[in-house]
Amino acid sequence: MRAAVIDLGTNTFHLIIADLSDGTVRMLYKTTVPVLLGQGRINENMIIPEAFERGIKTLSAFKATIDQHQADVIKATATSAVRSAINGQAFVDEARDVGIEIEVITGDQEAAYIFDAVRATGVIKDTVLVMDIGGGSTEFIIGDAKGLLWKKSYNIGAARLMQAYFHSDPMSDADRSAIITVLDETLGELKSACTHYKPKALVGSAGAFESYAAMLNNGEEAKDIPTMPLDIASYRALSAHLIASTHAQRVDMKGLISLRVDMIVIAAILTSYVLDTTGVQALHLSTYDLKMGILHSLLK
Repeated sequence: MRAAVIDLGTNTFHLIIADLSDGTVRMLYKTTVPVLLGQGRINENMIIPEAFERGIKTLSAFKATIDQHQADVIKATATSAVRSAINGQAFVDEARDVGIEIEVITGDQEAAYIFDAVRATGVIKDTVLVMDIGGGSTEFIIGDAKGLLWKKSYNIGAARLMQAYFHSDPMSDADRSAIITVLDETLGELKSACTHYKPKALVGSAGAFESYAAMLNNGEEAKDIPTMPLDIASYRALSAHLIASTHAQRVDMKGLISLRVDMIVIAAILTSYVLDTTGVQALHLSTYDLKMGILHSLLK
């Protein structure tokens, strides 16, 4: 079976096409497009007209590519930006007109797919906390090699927090304190779950964690490997540097793609907060994320 998976994220749309046969995945094609569906008014639960148009044009181009590869199955899932938008259903309807049937998944479904993706890397040997920082939401999952133990999706994605609280360059202490206050007020259940399950490592799913890995490796991306360890001390030094930096300084940083130049500051605050409050002692990157979790669910 040849499958096409589309992940309609708040910041980026992803397309992967793979052959699923003999219980294996053979990747044929993959691309990522910075659609920025959450641009401008994500906290007002609105997809603005420019973002709406970019999204539909991208899906139309994806459909042409899928047709060229003669995929047997198309699985398209939308997450926070679409599920929370008052015009999200209109977007789904227009996507159907270009040949893409979108399933708007819940935060819990998103978290479960992410865990499946991370487990497929083989990184989970003991109890771990998985974190996926999206534009609209951030998912946390606790699990071990046997399966998922706890999960929750929070509407504290990087785009949401950036639009609400990132008002200075470099970020002011007041802006950072406001974000920390939101995290204190929001993540109580996560901290309780970590106290109960005692995860030994934090596994970051793709996205910002890929940027951390590249920046810690002199700009070299983690290519063709499903997982890699990240040194926590080196990450903490990088995080402090990112949070204190200006936009212009981040533009010139090796390994930081343009899409994440500003959102990486929010991601660093989120990641450091989780490390500080959960007590995990190890940090890993999983290059597999939601779309790979969906692909592996089709393989099953």
